[in-house]
Amino acid sequence: SSQRAREVRMGKAKKTRKFAEVKRLLNPNDERLKVKTAQQEHLLKGKKGGQKKAPEDETKQVDVAPSSLFFSYNKQLGPPYHIILDTNFINFSIQNKLDPMKASMDCLYAKCTLYITDCVMGELEKLGTKYRVALRIAKDPRFERLPCTHKGIYADDCICERISQARCYIVATCDRDLKRRIRKVPGVPIMYITQRKYSIERMPEAFGAPRQ
Repeated sequence: SSQRAREVRMGKAKKTRKFAEVKRLLNPNDERLKVKTAQQEHLLKGKKGGQKKAPEDETKQVDVAPSSLFFSYNKQLGPPYHIILDTNFINFSIQNKLDPMKASMDCLYAKCTLYITDCVMGELEKLGTKYRVALRIAKDPRFERLPCTHKGIYADDCICERISQARCYIVATCDRDLKRRIRKVPGVPIMYITQRKYSIERMPEAFGAPRQ
């Protein structure tokens, strides 16, 4: 102890080894290490097998955006406007006591041609006597019929397919799901009912539409 006190006074303290700070390592032949390396090899094989080389002759088809689109507005649309009516839009027009032909012209300040697809007519017929007034309005001779070639009477898929093929239509609907699907197609305005009037989105030329 006297020697240690002398060493401390001289500025040279002897350091004792701390065994707790020694890093513990696994034995290279440990089973846990073998399992881990096997799992890593399996993952690497799966990644390599999933990457398929694209053939050189394969060509990619990219949809070309129409030149008439400026941001989300379709500058090619002009009077007379072509409007496809959805099933629930006709029902909500009756509830709000709106004539589809007059209210759409009041909204757009222009001549409008309203279209009813065969599947919309089929949906109205399937709804029964409760919606007989809507069916009578849909059979109005002022409305033009669009024939459908697909199976079934589900109108949402039919309308989305039509607007994807030709960007010359305005879709009149109050269905949230259908609106969400139409918004993914650029350049197709959506007509809906608000404040007991027809309004339209993605179309700045609709001067008669109520402003939000």
